[in-house]
Amino acid sequence: AAGADSEQEPVRFTTTPSLAIPKALSRVENLGFELGVSKVGDFVDYVELNEAFSVVGVVNTNLLELDPSKVNVHGGAVALGHPLGCSGVRIIVSLCNTLQLNQATLGAVGICNGGGGASAAVIERISL
Repeated sequence: AAGADSEQEPVRFTTTPSLAIPKALSRVENLGFELGVSKVGDFVDYVELNEAFSVVGVVNTNLLELDPSKVNVHGGAVALGHPLGCSGVRIIVSLCNTLQLNQATLGAVGICNGGGGASAAVIERISL
């Protein structure tokens, strides 16, 4: 449905997904998400956060005020692996499977990089 990138000083790279995910949600047409006003958890059913380090999942769940039971529900990169070069694909596929298994509609993924940036995407499951 939408995507976004965010950046901040490199030393804070582990928290940058908390900036990118709301930015991506604000780009979804007709959703009504407002940056700085809306809460991510009120708009998405599930979130996948790439855990290059375990703190990434914990800190971004807290910063975004997410229900931990809706984040990395089948395990994150610490449990499933951190496949270099395809971590982004892994979290997207995990989110798509979670949305399908739970008949949920909207989810978001977030992944940080070592340079202070992060990328996020919002995925919508379409029922056929």
